[in-house]
Amino acid sequence: MTVGYVYDPIYLKHDTGQHVENARRLEAIISHLEQTGLNQQLTLVKPRAASVEELSLVHQRQYILHIQDVAQKGGGWLDADTVMSPDSYEAALYAAGGVIRAVEAIMDGEVVSAFALVRPPGHHATSRRAMGFCLFNNIAIAAQYALARYKLERILIIDFDVHHGNATHETFYDNPYVLYISTHQYPFYPGTGSVEETGGGAAEGATINIPLPAGCGDSEYLQVFEQIIVPAAKRFQPQLILVSAGYDPHWADGLALMQVSVAGFAQMARIIKGLADELCGGRLLFSLEGGYNLSALAASVKATFDVLLGNTTIDDPLGQSPRSSGAPKIDRLIRAIKEIHNLP
Repeated sequence: MTVGYVYDPIYLKHDTGQHVENARRLEAIISHLEQTGLNQQLTLVKPRAASVEELSLVHQRQYILHIQDVAQKGGGWLDADTVMSPDSYEAALYAAGGVIRAVEAIMDGEVVSAFALVRPPGHHATSRRAMGFCLFNNIAIAAQYALARYKLERILIIDFDVHHGNATHETFYDNPYVLYISTHQYPFYPGTGSVEETGGGAAEGATINIPLPAGCGDSEYLQVFEQIIVPAAKRFQPQLILVSAGYDPHWADGLALMQVSVAGFAQMARIIKGLADELCGGRLLFSLEGGYNLSALAASVKATFDVLLGNTTIDDPLGQSPRSSGAPKIDRLIRAIKEIHNLP
């Protein structure tokens, strides 16, 4: 079983200083993969820069030129959360291009599945605006590329970042060829992702938002995956599964209030891999989004790779949350979403 990973030192040149989304995130992941020897089991998929035409599958050209111009002028803050350095535009081109290359590697049979270890992240970047640490929407660009290049008709995007992927949601809201499913803390940044937002026009029902209350942990996420995501995916019958993999729902992550463990992320990855194996020949791509506790992030990414490789032992050095008792009840929420989307 060949599992690929996308990485290049260019991603470290997106210099955000002491910002929480910084180069140390990828350094921690790569170091952990090397220290544990797991990188020896993986196939490197070398990224390339996305072209302006490829970025334009999602973003307005004027916006792309704006990001390039800010970088050429030395960088700066695009909003209260999102900062650029002189090399950020190039890094962002390689982030989007890296996810595209991973799609190519999967669809062309170079690897069965892959994980794109890229930054800056992407799922908040809209067609015309940077936000939430994101410049270009890597996963959305890759999905649009796969639809066009490989003539696919059904792509499933699962987004388990703690923040709603507002821009991915917006990109595909009227597109019946992409089923977008998001689990996210709600209400929380960016404020979107209610259960009532289900897709527009011919794409009615092709957006499934699962807005979870703070405090949800492994068991609540497992409920959501088993009762909503699995039946929705099987009904949709995707030809390719893409994942916006944000590890900020981890209990040790300071940016949110969820209680997921490394073992919980492995459980989610196992379910997603099972869907890919059953529905689309194993064609599965994870792309890194959030996750800001370095130890939790590195261990969670390794656990995801272990699942993709078929390794049965999952190492969870942080263990379960010390605050795991008193988790919120989500049965009513699950029933409501199942009723809205006519799920069994």
